[in-house]
Amino acid sequence: MQIPSPESGHRLRLLSYNVQVGISSTQASHYLTKSWKHLLPAARRFENLDRIAQVLRDYDIVGLQELDAGSHRTGYVHLTEYLANKAHYPFWHHQLNRDLGRLAQHGNGLLSRFRPSELSEHKLPGMLPGRGALLTRYGHGEDSLVVIMAHLALSARARERQLGYLIDVINQHRHVVLMGDLNCSHDCREMMLLFRHTHLREPAEILHTYPSWRPERNIDHILVSRELTVERCQVLNHAHSDHLPIAMELTLPQSVVLG
Repeated sequence: MQIPSPESGHRLRLLSYNVQVGISSTQASHYLTKSWKHLLPAARRFENLDRIAQVLRDYDIVGLQELDAGSHRTGYVHLTEYLANKAHYPFWHHQLNRDLGRLAQHGNGLLSRFRPSELSEHKLPGMLPGRGALLTRYGHGEDSLVVIMAHLALSARARERQLGYLIDVINQHRHVVLMGDLNCSHDCREMMLLFRHTHLREPAEILHTYPSWRPERNIDHILVSRELTVERCQVLNHAHSDHLPIAMELTLPQSVVLG
């Protein structure tokens, strides 16, 4: 299948979503009552994934966190591939970050309407392995668009190291989007470090995504280079996980050549 490329001045619709391996959590007690679904197969997991796929299909580039590449708990179904097929994405990629064999194949997923010119996986530093970032490039050269999707650690010290690593990656590119579950708010120490040492910015409005049943923390983010024009950024009220999805529509500069 021939996958189209967006043109200069094109509007892009982006979505970032931590889908918690397809587990629908709509109240705090579900962390206990549904915890077995992190280990064992559950038929209703796929009913919930089908609902998630309905949300995803309206976007051009989707970054997903907490997906399984096919293990016992998913009935050996590759969840990134499953969502790509259900939401009709011609291109998808899974970054495996934590390989627990048959028990779990944990990682990040990318869904795209457009064919990337480059994909590179980055293992992020930390005391415990299993955190990663996926870099996707559209176009070539200085005026390409680079989309980095990441899932950062729970520890502030580990996040600072991980964002330090990403700062070096980000500063190699002109037009950058960083999105994902960064596990910290916009005003935490490590995010201030990121904003101070890169050209990334966050939309002015603070958007809360966690927990999905009473969102009071802004830990899921879509950050963009200053030359990318943000038309709209919002949290979607679709509680199919313990996080809510965050969406952005942006316009590319005329200088960006993606074909």
